Amino acid sequence: MFLKVAWHSLLNRKYTVLLTLISVAISTFVLLGVEHIRHEAKESFSKTVSGVDLIVGARTGQLNLLLYSVFRMGNATNNISWESYRELATDPKVAWTIPISLGDSHRGYRVMGTTQNYFTHFRFGQNTSLSFAQGGPFVQLFDVVLGAEVARKLGYRLNERIVLTHGLGHTSFSKHDDKPFRVTGILRPTGTPVDQALYISLQGMEVIHLDWKDGVKIPGKQTSAHELAALDLTPQSITAFLVGLKSKIATFHVQRQVNHYQKEPLLAILPGIALTELWHMMQVMENTLRLISILVLFSSLLGSSTMLLASIRERQREITIMRAIGASPFFVFLTIQTEALLISLTGIMAAIFALVIGIFFAQPFLADNYGIFINHFAINSQMLGMLGVIVMGTLLLGLIPSLSAYRFSLHHGLGMKS
Repeated sequence: MFLKVAWHSLLNRKYTVLLTLISVAISTFVLLGVEHIRHEAKESFSKTVSGVDLIVGARTGQLNLLLYSVFRMGNATNNISWESYRELATDPKVAWTIPISLGDSHRGYRVMGTTQNYFTHFRFGQNTSLSFAQGGPFVQLFDVVLGAEVARKLGYRLNERIVLTHGLGHTSFSKHDDKPFRVTGILRPTGTPVDQALYISLQGMEVIHLDWKDGVKIPGKQTSAHELAALDLTPQSITAFLVGLKSKIATFHVQRQVNHYQKEPLLAILPGIALTELWHMMQVMENTLRLISILVLFSSLLGSSTMLLASIRERQREITIMRAIGASPFFVFLTIQTEALLISLTGIMAAIFALVIGIFFAQPFLADNYGIFINHFAINSQMLGMLGVIVMGTLLLGLIPSLSAYRFSLHHGLGMKS
């Protein structure tokens, strides 16, 4: 009965109710959207790398080192000499290392020079190893492995020839077109920045820069295949390297050893601690976005309450008829509360539907431009708590028009009896 009366009452004022409903839906959309993106961004960053004990690079801020070495964001302040890398990599406490060399790109995607260790030891998510959807790792000098997103976006397949570009721009005229690479493998999707990079050997990274100086190709110079065979392509320097230790107990000892390295200024960081610092830096922004979302929602619910309160004067005849046919003041009170609840619940459902559609279309944009991989929207316990707060706020603010209607019906009922 309450639902039927409340529903038909709302239909009689459908245009005003529709505007109020849209306001509630938009504010709920903003609140749930901010919370979902915040949670998914944190999850996306956290699952990017696992099983790595230390990340070593040139001395800089630990956040900068984490971002450029793992998330391919930003640039290194300096490189690490190959001699220093070899000395630290052969330490008895070190189980494995993954050297990383950055600096080139292909159609906006980063190119990373590394070794076979990357495909053997790199882990993401819950200690999940990399695997190939097609082909396998690079073997020859001009082999390249593609991340899943690169292959999908650019439509590449095995054995295709691609040309790498000097620098990190989306468009560049400084191309290594004299030394094309052949696609030998495509990685399975990981939902991490691994999907958005191309992987070549360290020797391949060296060979494409043989005829270059200070970032510019030397005119008229081109190293022949015969000359390449006689060259030592051991890199002079790398950007950074990931370290796995034989024992977790040795982590802080090796970190101090690297940070006090005498031959050149180096920095070793723990990925987990660096991520924690990143979350602390983002906490102010997160709380600000939450506060704005809550205020927007509060104003929408208050607007809904105001709309219902304003309609009480127009509905005096309706309330009078309800009292005449025997409805109690409490029935009138519950009817107004039910109307407020229907508006809120309909707005919530509309917001969830819009959020599912919006996230579906936003996923590629966030992945391509920010390296943030957002899963499809799903209601978890925290979301349920927020929805519960919205419903409770609706009922509390709905008390204003409900009590007004209750008082009017009560006085009207007394007048009728007298």
